[in-house]
Amino acid sequence: MLVIPSIDVEGGRSRVVFWPGASVGVGVPTDRPDRIAERFVAAGAPVIHLVDLDGARSGSPVNTATISAIAARVATPLQVAGGMEGADNIRLAFAAGATRVVLAMGVADRPELLAECLSVAGDWLALGLDPREDRIAEYPWHRPRPPSLDALVAELIGAGVRRFVMSHGGARPDVEFLGRLVAAHDADFFVAGGVSDLADVARLRESGIAGIILGEALLSGRIDYSAALEAAA
Repeated sequence: MLVIPSIDVEGGRSRVVFWPGASVGVGVPTDRPDRIAERFVAAGAPVIHLVDLDGARSGSPVNTATISAIAARVATPLQVAGGMEGADNIRLAFAAGATRVVLAMGVADRPELLAECLSVAGDWLALGLDPREDRIAEYPWHRPRPPSLDALVAELIGAGVRRFVMSHGGARPDVEFLGRLVAAHDADFFVAGGVSDLADVARLRESGIAGIILGEALLSGRIDYSAALEAAA
């Protein structure tokens, strides 16, 4: 199972200051995303996940200079979320140095837009979903009734989506449910957020998901990255 560090970028800076030696009072804190990414890549990160918070608000990529700065320092794939919903938006992100993108759940209800995005990103496109039953039910779908998550995933796989990022709004992931989802569908599932300790990492590994995306838990030092890699192996 992959353990993917995530950096929330706002105004060209990391929203969370990274201080790798905070627990022992050594090292230098930084909010520069390129330096944070470089540190995690040196520790073995297979992918760096970036959330363009400004892009998510504006509906198109904003922090492209930050993406380029990271791409100039590391050769590791960069996955970007936030403002990616559109073929031209994806092209902008790719031109800046991104190699993968994550689209918001609303694209699941816009088949023509999804097809355009897939034509640009192909297998390097992931769709973000909130798998909680109440979130699926409450979403303003443009269809007679809300789909079940299983039906929605099957529909999206049929449309060409092969990667899903499951975000639980900070709540702890339902490992048993995720295991059933993985077993039922031929796709890669990633979990973003809600992982609070190494026991969670080990449980998610057993569920069969492809990877976890860790942001503040890593940057704050609550979870040690080397220990997380060991728990995921």
